[in-house]
Amino acid sequence: MNAPETAAAAAALAELTAREAGVTISELHELDEMHDACRLLDRVWRPDPGNPLITPELLRVFAHSGSYVVGVRHGGRLAGACLGFLATAGLHSHIAGVVDDVRGRNVGYAVKLHQRAWALARGITTVTWTFDPLVSRNAYFNLAKLGAVPSEYLADFYGAMRDEVNAGTETDRLLVRWELTAAPPDRSAAPPPDRGPDPAAVHTVIGLDAGPDGRPTAGRLDGDTVLVRIPPDIEALRRTDPSLARAWRHALREVLGGLMADGRTVTGFTRDGWYVTEQSQENPA
Repeated sequence: MNAPETAAAAAALAELTAREAGVTISELHELDEMHDACRLLDRVWRPDPGNPLITPELLRVFAHSGSYVVGVRHGGRLAGACLGFLATAGLHSHIAGVVDDVRGRNVGYAVKLHQRAWALARGITTVTWTFDPLVSRNAYFNLAKLGAVPSEYLADFYGAMRDEVNAGTETDRLLVRWELTAAPPDRSAAPPPDRGPDPAAVHTVIGLDAGPDGRPTAGRLDGDTVLVRIPPDIEALRRTDPSLARAWRHALREVLGGLMADGRTVTGFTRDGWYVTEQSQENPA
């Protein structure tokens, strides 16, 4: 498939997915739209009033200079927004948010497919972004559903953040790369089969698991495949047991971050909460 056909197919897939989600997605240009988008992102992330996530003026500069600034509309009202800016790798998707009453409608997936089509139409073949590696639903969405691949573990990347989502936790992130010229996500296919822990499997070991008390327990790192568990709901755990949530943060940093620093490749994430890491072919043990 040549580049124009890829871009056209991507645009058709994005439009169909948005229609099925009941939303429209389009670029924002006017200053009043930027104000609306900033207010929406503030409702989602709930930052300190003195420390906004982004200002309308800066958002307009991004849009005017050719970056990705879009709004998601549902029933005629703004229900989501996303910012991505041009970067060395291609496009870096910086922030996105949707209001609570449109969650669970595949809106996030529709936004990513719109972003993919937008990038391919401009000759951009790679999108990067970061996410909290302890948030299981995001790990599954990014790695299993979209097929993005982690390229770097970033310890406390943003430092202390003053919003209600990130307050009180160190901001470790996984940087992922989404190669857009690979096969597009298959909307009709079943989710990929889980590759959960099978201690009897040859050369497969468990590098991090939960102990009987729910605390992280380090294991072995010497297998060809090393499985790394995270809690099912770290956001709830931060509210109910901040100390335990911090213990998981540090354990994941040491184990998953250490494996990636040693050249391991994260090849998947299972629905029941395991990162799958394998020895890189370029970096054999």
